[in-house]
This record gives sequence, C-alpha cells and structure tokens, in this order.
Amino acid sequence: MAIAMKLHYVDVIQDNSLKNVYVNGKKDGYKFDIRLSCYRGHFLSLINELELSVDGEEVKKEDMFFCLHGKEFGISQLHDLVSEFWQIIEPATIKVFKNGGLLTGEHEIDFKMIYRCPYMPISDTEYMPWDSGQKKTLTIAE
Repeated sequence: MAIAMKLHYVDVIQDNSLKNVYVNGKKDGYKFDIRLSCYRGHFLSLINELELSVDGEEVKKEDMFFCLHGKEFGISQLHDLVSEFWQIIEPATIKVFKNGGLLTGEHEIDFKMIYRCPYMPISDTEYMPWDSGQKKTLTIAE
C-alpha cells in the first residue's frame, strides 16, 4: 500500500458534537459528528478503514454505526454502499452503543478513516489512500 495522503481542509471531528445517546430514557451510548477532510465528496463504498478509540479504549466495529442522510449503517456495510454519496459540506455522525454512555467531562477521540480516491490510481489495481482521521479532545457537558 502506498503512503496515504493527508491534507486537512477542515477539522474531521467536529467541535461541540459529542453527546450521549439515550434509548427509552437510559444512557446507552454516545455520538459525534465528522466531516470529510477533502476537496470533494465520496461514496461510502470507498471507505477502506474506519477505527475509533475513546479515552484509549478501542471501540469494537459491531458497536459502531455510520449515520448519514437519516440512515444508520454498520461499519461492515460500508463497502457495499455504492449509491450513498457523502458531500463535503455535510457532517456524518458516528454513533457508538455503550451501556452508560460517557461521563460528563473531556474525552479523547482518536478517529481513523482511510478511503481510496478513485480518480488517483497508483497501480493497475490500487488507488491513492486518503487519511481522513484525527485525534481530538471533546467535552460532554450534561
């Protein structure tokens, strides 16, 4: 694999977006918003890797969902989403199911997303990987 391009046009992890998720009045997880750090949108099927650690604890892929256009997708579904287009101006939401959610205060979010650029071939079978990840501290103020 080639070295991934990394050009940050915007903050990937959006400020003031970390919130707990409630299901039937019970704190059952958390969510935060992300944006593409690119100069053009992409189909969700182009996402090669998506990983998340919060406060040093790795989040299991089956506990994480990618939300866009009012829809929720499991991480394992992304490679099949050839018709779901993510515009550069719209945020997506990462939702994580975790009993009890997160405590009030600061949390270190380490988000990794690598996607391929279909217009930048680097061989007959590979395309330039683009690193659109970020590490950032966000606060829940409940």
